[in-house]
Amino acid sequence: MSVLKKPLVTEKVSALNEKGKYGFVVDKNANKVEIKKAVEDMYGVTVEDVNTMTYQGKAKSRYTSARIVKGRAASFKKAIVTVAEGDIIDFYSSI
Repeated sequence: MSVLKKPLVTEKVSALNEKGKYGFVVDKNANKVEIKKAVEDMYGVTVEDVNTMTYQGKAKSRYTSARIVKGRAASFKKAIVTVAEGDIIDFYSSI
């Protein structure tokens, strides 16, 4: 089981990157200590703070020729990680 699923690359999180804060989609059962350890091991930075948020999946509906199909997108957990002054995480280095 991987704690970090994927990095968040949105306008809002990209603006936070300049302040030393990075966003990740993480496993729903992961706690702040596990997230901190996973980020430090994967990116080689010092993590100062971890803030987590749990999002419920949005309700979705689709109109087909037979009926209306209703469902829900998967829920997820998001973590905003603050790294030490001077440390950076480069998501695009391996591309």
